[in-house]
This record gives sequence, structure tokens and C-alpha cells, in this order.
Amino acid sequence: MSAAVYLVSTVTGYVVTSVLLLKCPSLLHLRKRQPFLSRHISHRGGAGENLENTMAAFKHAVDVGTDMLELDCHLTRDDQVVVLHDADLRRSTGRNACISDVTFAELPPYLGQLGVTFQKECFCEGGNDKRIPLLRDVFEAFPNTPVNIDIKVNNDTLIRKVSELVVQYNREHLTVWGNARNQIVRKCYKENPRIPVLFSLPRVFMLLGLFYAGLLPFVPLKEQFLEIPMPSIITKLKDSDRLSRSKRVIIWLADTLLMRKALFDHLTARGIQVYVWVLNDEEDFKRAFDLGATGVMTDFPTKLKDFMDENAISK
Repeated sequence: MSAAVYLVSTVTGYVVTSVLLLKCPSLLHLRKRQPFLSRHISHRGGAGENLENTMAAFKHAVDVGTDMLELDCHLTRDDQVVVLHDADLRRSTGRNACISDVTFAELPPYLGQLGVTFQKECFCEGGNDKRIPLLRDVFEAFPNTPVNIDIKVNNDTLIRKVSELVVQYNREHLTVWGNARNQIVRKCYKENPRIPVLFSLPRVFMLLGLFYAGLLPFVPLKEQFLEIPMPSIITKLKDSDRLSRSKRVIIWLADTLLMRKALFDHLTARGIQVYVWVLNDEEDFKRAFDLGATGVMTDFPTKLKDFMDENAISK
């Protein structure tokens, strides 16, 4: 056999095998067990309908029928795990201080109005609940609701205490945690491998590289959740006229590379849930579900629930 024929046959065999395993990953990988399936995910509890990360927001989202609450955790000076997005209190409370320098008892209330990060020129007016809650408050109030925890800082004590709370409230089967930083995700997995982890940003890049090289079907993955943005929403958050041509090209390229139905279908066939964030209008809801995303994360849980009901999108 000539070298050319050998090369062609080898490449052909690789391509055929890769395509086959991409479509049918169960031939090589055992499907991951899914203790819960989340189609409707409320970002910070639904930051467009209530003040973000408050008990009022979480209760409203659960009452609407959300499948999962997404929230953020920090540690106070007296080592209390609180639900808060920013490390600095200025945006949320008006106080110029770091959360790590303040005890839980000293925490100021939220401001009466907060901007909605992923909705252009949108502000959410607060009701009576302006208290920054403890993570244990959420666990006690919603014992059967899955929670997606973003560990906001690389702090061993924070990671350990979150794990202890998850175990204490018997929520290892109802929790997913992680961060964009790979170091944090590795620490989470090491602290408690029974709590499913998210793909970190470096691992997302690795995932895409493997996918486009045709290697993904051959590689085992420890993560159980892929949580990725829809890059095209950036054009809705900023004046498109102010975006340079190069930025628009980068957004288009990122969107084209990330929003791949073949990738989503392969991962879901392996038992890995795919969440697309943070989507706040029906056009983007439809696109995400049409691409095969397991779930959509939104600031407007009522709007997403109405869309899912109208389009018969269910578990």
C-alpha cells in the first residue's frame, strides 16, 4: 500500500469514526446520570422582575415555575456565606466597601433600584425585600429547587463552607457549582466531587478545540453542565452604531463558533446539560431551544415561562 493510499484510508477512517461517535456517543461513553433537568433558569433569581439575589426574587421565580435558581456567593468578614454578585458593595448598596471587610450584621440593604445587566437601559425597582440573604436561607426556603452557584472568588474557606452547607441540607443532587476560572472549578471538584461542576472558561475553549478537530467524541469529560453566553446578545446591549467593524466581526465569529447544534446535541446525548445565558427576549429564547440547548437562563422568569408555555417547551 502506497503512503498516499494509507494516509487517505487513515484520515477517512478517523473522520467516519469521529462523525459516528459525535452522533452516537453512547457507543464509547456512559451517559451521565441527571438528577434533575433544568429548562427554565432564573438569573440571580430574575433580576429583571425583582432585586437580584434577594429572597423575594427567588420566591417569585419558584412561584412562576422556574427549574433552577442561579445565584452568586461571597464570604463576609465573619465567614458567613452570603448571596451577592459583586465583591464590592458600591453598585448594589451604595456603600464603598468590600464584602470581605464587612460582617454579616453590618451589611447594608440593597438600593431601591438596580440596573439589569443583560437588558439595555433597564432598571428594576425593589419592593420591601432589600436584604442580602445567606445561602442557608435559600436552601431552607427552597429545599427541592436546584441551585446553580457561582463561586465568585478564589477562596478556600468559601468553597469549603459552601460544600458543607450543600451536604448539611442534603443538596448534592440538587446543586451545580463553579466559576469561569479553572482554578476555582478544580478546587470545587477536589473539595466535593459529588457536587456537579460547570465548565470553566479555559475548559470551554478546550471543548471547542476538540469539537472542531473532531476529537471531542473520544475524550472523557468530568463536567456535567456547560453554561455559555450567546455572543450575539452583545449587539442588543450596546448601540450597534458604536461597535467598530472589527468588534462586530469578533462577535459574529464567537457566535458562529459557540452556537452549534451539533455540539449541543452531542453533549446532551452524553448527559451534559447546556445552558445559554443571559437571554431576555423571545427571539433569543427560540434560537437557543432550536439549537438544542437544554435550558435558558433569563432575568425575566415570567416572560420565559410564558414563551415556554406558548411553544409547548417542557421537560
